[in-house]
Parts: sequence; structure tokens; C-alpha cells
Amino acid sequence: MIANNIWKLIGDFFTWAFKPFEALRRGGLDWWGSNIVSWVFVVVLIALLTYWISQTFKFKREGKEDKA
Repeated sequence: MIANNIWKLIGDFFTWAFKPFEALRRGGLDWWGSNIVSWVFVVVLIALLTYWISQTFKFKREGKEDKA
């Protein structure tokens, strides 16, 4: 009996967790909205990579880079 309740709980959790994706699948965003979301992710990725590379060059320039 308890095993049945655990599987039901797991199923209810995933039903709740994937609700936003279900809304997107049903047409929550049109073609332009989906592309805007994708481009926002690309811009954030480029910004984070730029920051990471600048920090790498900074540490290398200061001689604090791990030489292992």
C-alpha cells in the first residue's frame, strides 16, 4: 500500500513540475515568442562566457593560475 502512495507522489510531483512545459506545448508562445526566449538564452550564455574568459585572462596575467 505504501509503495503505491510513493509512486503516486512521484507522479504528482512531475505533473506539477512540468506544468510550464505543458503550457508551452499547447501554444503559450507563438513563433516570435519562442525565438525571443531562445535569443535571451544565447545572449546570457555569451555574457557568461565573456566574463569567464576575462577572469581566466586576469588570473593568468597576475600569475595566480593553477599550474597543476
